[in-house]
Amino acid sequence: MPLKKDPKGGAANKDGSMNTMYCSYCFEDGKFLQSDITATEMKYFVKDKLKEMGFAGFLASFFSKKIPKLERWKYSN
Repeated sequence: MPLKKDPKGGAANKDGSMNTMYCSYCFEDGKFLQSDITATEMKYFVKDKLKEMGFAGFLASFFSKKIPKLERWKYSN
């Protein structure tokens, strides 16, 4: 998700500082909220959330396309 569109402006690290890598829908207080979700499942979750926020389908697909390449899933493939 584009962090500019995140209602909280991004995620929070454990020390309260802002995390600029993840949005508040998946990361909070220094940990992932859905720790057992797969990259594919997260891709669909984000795509649906973006559509709820009013993004066109093609934009939701574009912004969720690179989710499997995030550091979170770097070693899980």
